[in-house]
Amino acid sequence: MLYALRPLFACALAILTLARAAEEPIRIGEYASITGKEASLGQSSHNGTLMAIDDLNAAGGVLGRPLLLITEDTQSKPGESATAAKKLISRDKVIALLGEVASSRSLEAAPVAQLAKVPMISPASTNPKVTETGNYIFRTCFIDPFQGPVMAKFAQEKLRAKRVALMVSNSSAYSIGLAKFFREAFTANGGIIVLEQKYAEGDKDFKAQLTAIKSAGVDAVFNPGYYNEGALIVLQARDLGLTLPIFGADSWEAEALIELGGKAIEGAYLCSHYSPADPSPRVQNFVQAYKKRFGSTPDSNASLGYDSVLVLVDAIKRAGSTDRAKIRDALAATKNFAAVTGNITIDAQRNASKNAVIIQVRNGKFEFVQSMAP
Repeated sequence: MLYALRPLFACALAILTLARAAEEPIRIGEYASITGKEASLGQSSHNGTLMAIDDLNAAGGVLGRPLLLITEDTQSKPGESATAAKKLISRDKVIALLGEVASSRSLEAAPVAQLAKVPMISPASTNPKVTETGNYIFRTCFIDPFQGPVMAKFAQEKLRAKRVALMVSNSSAYSIGLAKFFREAFTANGGIIVLEQKYAEGDKDFKAQLTAIKSAGVDAVFNPGYYNEGALIVLQARDLGLTLPIFGADSWEAEALIELGGKAIEGAYLCSHYSPADPSPRVQNFVQAYKKRFGSTPDSNASLGYDSVLVLVDAIKRAGSTDRAKIRDALAATKNFAAVTGNITIDAQRNASKNAVIIQVRNGKFEFVQSMAP
């Protein structure tokens, strides 16, 4: 009698196993600078990522399963990203990684993800070397070979600048790379880079570099660095009587830039991935939901964090599986996906193709100026 019932027991066990598998959450890993000197960027990206996860779970999850976000804090420190990636992959068994904002930290984790064949999507790292790490590494933002020429074109067409000085962080892969692409595009169109002044991440005093710039007779200053140093550079430049335009890149877009720079930062320009002033219903729905939840206007890092989840989940749906290799293939095949920051197509180098946005600090807020391509 018991022997005859064995097939029924086996069938019931199989059904129970499948039911438990269906209930098991899909684990997604995130590593972000939640604390430390670039916390404003990391927290914003994390907020967008978390909101996307919660929105998708409220809508029923993915493939009949809820999403579980497991976050590790890189503390804005060198070396922490690789450690976080190893922990998320080996201990937490995530199917994919989301991170980081800073290119230098994404470059630390990317080889770990590539070796383990775990898809990784950086929401905001723009250095081209990030995705060059391997075929499992993707991003939802434009890259510096695109951003550099955009800002060179902006400097020449909008600012009418012919002679420019650069303020470059020599300890940041992002800053060094972006300066290179700006320099190449600016000089190719007849512009002159009069001088290039260097500093290190964490520096507080830029008076020596700015004094040299003041005596060089330039039309504008480009700082391809992070918001914390950028705000101090502008503040100290104004204290020295430098009234010429000073402009930055996408890593300037943080509320802390305005808080640190105060009135001195008024009128400064920067490059961005989207504008919350965009009248698109897709953008406005996101902005209103973010404001309701976090009490602030989402910057580009928040929107890119949100988009990184949407792009990943779209790939999971099209793959019909949580198999890492199948998700990788689906990510690579992403075409014209409707995201908050625009329609995203992943190109052959696993970068996102889309336009940039120029914004300006006006009355203590980031205001839309124009959309640009090189």
